[in-house]
Amino acid sequence: MLFSQEQILVGCGAKHLIFNALFACLNPGDEVIIPAPYWVSYPDMVKLTGAEPVIFLCTQEDDFKIKPQKLRKLITSKTKFFMLNSPSNPTGIAYTREEIKEIASVLLEHSHVLILSDDIYESMCFDGFEFSTIASVEPKLADRVITINGVSKSYSMTGWRIGYAAANVDIIKAMSKVQSQSTSNPCSISQAAAVEALTGPQDFISENNKLFQKRRDLVVGMLNNIDDITCHKPDGAFYAFANCEAFFGKKRPDGKIINGSVDFADYLLNEALVAVVPGAAFGAEGFFRVSYASSEDLLSKACTRIAEACSKLKN
Repeated sequence: MLFSQEQILVGCGAKHLIFNALFACLNPGDEVIIPAPYWVSYPDMVKLTGAEPVIFLCTQEDDFKIKPQKLRKLITSKTKFFMLNSPSNPTGIAYTREEIKEIASVLLEHSHVLILSDDIYESMCFDGFEFSTIASVEPKLADRVITINGVSKSYSMTGWRIGYAAANVDIIKAMSKVQSQSTSNPCSISQAAAVEALTGPQDFISENNKLFQKRRDLVVGMLNNIDDITCHKPDGAFYAFANCEAFFGKKRPDGKIINGSVDFADYLLNEALVAVVPGAAFGAEGFFRVSYASSEDLLSKACTRIAEACSKLKN
């Protein structure tokens, strides 16, 4: 899709623009449908506006994806936003064009619902997966979609804090008002760097994706080789989301009991010196997230340590 300059807002990272969008459009009593596992900030951002997050847990059996029939049942007269993140943090799953088309068909039935499409991992897809975004898949929804992106992931520019949003002019104006009273403009030096990234050579992205795909295969393979751990194969991003429920109720060498994903993550940190994020932080108890944005050597060592730590847990 092509956007006019009036339909674009640049902010201090994608996170900043998601907050601006929610703060500009939500009122107390509004509802926002958030499929879980979700990025950790989504529900709290919604709550800060006085609106209510409506969480729907997407199961591992459904590939962590919300199905159209489930979405239809969640929409009420209070629903103001549906949030879609593909490829996803934390699961790495991505919706196919056909899956997005089916979700769009539900949203077309409810003209009062806005869609926030978090596309920050757009360029980080594996195995030939073709990224699709909902405003392009269903142009009839384009006026209701706020598309979020940035340079932090594809261009490894997280610390530069540059994100951008595309939406209809009225929404962008409202977001701009929020931003003008908080951060004003993002750093001018970062803006110049982002222009160079976006307009310069892009071939390194596909080369980086090959490295990330190798790391994904290494991590997912090693995790799935650990007894009682199962790990879905991600379509993109750089996270593996593994199931650790089988260890709940087991005893650590120090006598403490693993009662949930937070306990499991704490155990790995103290026993194996490996930092993971508990699934509870993403609204999905029973899982833990591993980032494979590191070297193969470190990832191999980390997964080996996780396996050794798991072997020490007793019934």
